[in-house]
Amino acid sequence: MRSIVNQCADAKAALSALAALNAAEKNAILAAMADAIDRDQDSILGANQQDVQQGQSEGLSVALIDRLTLTPGRVKGMSDGLRAIVALRDPVGEIVDGWVQPNGLSLRKVRVPLGVIGIIYEARPNVTVDAAGLCLKTGNAVVLRGSSSTYRSNRAIVDVLQSAIPAHLPKGMIQLLDDTSRAGVLEFVKLKQYLNLVIPRGGASLIQTVVDNATVPSIETGIGNCHIFVDRSANLDWAESIIINAKVQRPSVCNSCESVLVHSEIAANFMPRLANAMRQHHVEIRGCERTCQLVPDAKPAQAADWDTEFLDLIVAVKVVDSIDAAIGHIAVHGTLHSEAIVSNDHESITKFTTMVDAAAVLVNASTRFVDGGEFGFGAEMGISTQKLHARGPMGLPELTTVKYIVQGQGLTR
Repeated sequence: MRSIVNQCADAKAALSALAALNAAEKNAILAAMADAIDRDQDSILGANQQDVQQGQSEGLSVALIDRLTLTPGRVKGMSDGLRAIVALRDPVGEIVDGWVQPNGLSLRKVRVPLGVIGIIYEARPNVTVDAAGLCLKTGNAVVLRGSSSTYRSNRAIVDVLQSAIPAHLPKGMIQLLDDTSRAGVLEFVKLKQYLNLVIPRGGASLIQTVVDNATVPSIETGIGNCHIFVDRSANLDWAESIIINAKVQRPSVCNSCESVLVHSEIAANFMPRLANAMRQHHVEIRGCERTCQLVPDAKPAQAADWDTEFLDLIVAVKVVDSIDAAIGHIAVHGTLHSEAIVSNDHESITKFTTMVDAAAVLVNASTRFVDGGEFGFGAEMGISTQKLHARGPMGLPELTTVKYIVQGQGLTR
């Protein structure tokens, strides 16, 4: 097993070779990686099956098993994601701004790679491909630290990706840490001499561990206690379909709906039909007192339920008396990820989109749309729930920084 320090040092050493690649060369490598994934799908699925079997024997939750599991369709989604990245404009070298000072000094603000990006993630082997593809396109080296539960899958994927890197280029531009221990994470997030950014993707415990211990700059991503507020003016057909989609389509991911807030003026009409739809999809409702009166088979919500990212077929439901009450509830219990309103009232929509603090605020649309692919980014490095320097789904521009190119004609100050 190679040491974490040596693997990170190799990633840093690869930066000069990456910097020399133009957009066409990077795109050719990405296309070759996509072809390699399609060609070697069976080896990836075989390794993944071993991880799934081990996870089941160790009692991993249904949600984690779903995140861990690859299918031919999901593997095809990974290669398609790389091809989508190929089609996107390369942000590296873009002139963000430029001007000339009165003394003739010319300044250009240009996008450049961040450097070496470390990403720590749990039970999501598709993240391996997304991260590698986005980093290559932006000229960054990437060091991947997946969980022990997905090591075989991630190893197989990285081996396939590295096989597509031309022989004259360093394989170190894409690294998978061999060390999957907790102690290894604590060492990894302190390697400022090699890493420029660390991005944790996973549960609250992992993210808090990185935030509390990292000396490398980090970006918080992923925890999503996402709400949908059904306003009194809502189209109830829309509300029902949006909530069911947001809760049921893939409950184990961070942009699924965890809490529903219903305006009291429509609760008597809407709650029974929502409950019936939830029953059909085997969703457990944990409701406030008024919800339980309208939906007799709902379970009384406990205080913790309003703050829980269930990642399962469970939803917390509360009746509120106004849009202000809904906004106040979200302010206390939200995680700055994604919040939605279903409404046909312009004033309510404006108030909600203005007052709710989140990376994404949706109007009459499912929270499941908050995703790099759905936003047209090809893929994403994660969904940032903080404000510096990136917020929301992190695509190519968020993996760059800037430098100033300053040019004179023999100028002195």
